[in-house]
Amino acid sequence: MVTTRQISTKCTINGCRKNMNIFCPPELQVLNENRQVVACKSACLAFNLDSFCCRNEFGTPDKCKPSLYSKIFKDACPAYYSYAYDMPAPLVSCASREFVITFCPSGWGEGEIESENIASTSI
Repeated sequence: MVTTRQISTKCTINGCRKNMNIFCPPELQVLNENRQVVACKSACLAFNLDSFCCRNEFGTPDKCKPSLYSKIFKDACPAYYSYAYDMPAPLVSCASREFVITFCPSGWGEGEIESENIASTSI
């Protein structure tokens, strides 16, 4: 689960409460030593192809389109970027210099989260 909170309260961005490791295609999975999925790579990171990374001949919005992989992420977390030229409405309208991004372990987020038990970072 990933949630964000702006330091300024001018607008809000909803978090993504889905465990992306469950939806992650095998070719994007990062596995630990026990063969458990612990992360999900972007298609750009996994394949390093211009078409997935929106670079070179695919480096413009008219040439770089969402892939099947980015659509998986977009379906799960519609308020977040899923590829280079994705412009989710909440992010377009929420200009801020500082956000708090909270990463919670799998299984959290089903109910209330106690803030002292989570890892957060300000950016």
